[in-house]
Amino acid sequence: MTTLPLIGIVLFAHGSRDPLWRAPIEAVQTYIQAHNPQMPVRCAYLELSTPDLGQAVQELIDIGTHSITIVPMFLGTGKHAREDLPVLLEDLRVRHPQVRFNTQTAIGEDPRMTALMASIACGEETIVR
Repeated sequence: MTTLPLIGIVLFAHGSRDPLWRAPIEAVQTYIQAHNPQMPVRCAYLELSTPDLGQAVQELIDIGTHSITIVPMFLGTGKHAREDLPVLLEDLRVRHPQVRFNTQTAIGEDPRMTALMASIACGEETIVR
């Protein structure tokens, strides 16, 4: 019997000393887990919070994940997504050559997010599916 490779997600955010700052990122993790319980998902932070990207990736590898998608939870592709993340990603690829790493663009640059933010800003009722 062949086992399919486990695919996981890391929600990669900036981080903050304020623990309340993590709530929206963790809410996305909870939403994914509630709607797709077989999808392993972890939060990771660039600085000021834990776990960092390496720790979150290691947690996924430890449960058998062979392919990991990193989702930059940034509104735009600034320095962290453009410069810091590629350096971290290259280090992960060297340390874990058996794992396939994929990255998405900054979540705020997705046209669906743009439309949702515009709708919220205009006070329109929104339905998120």
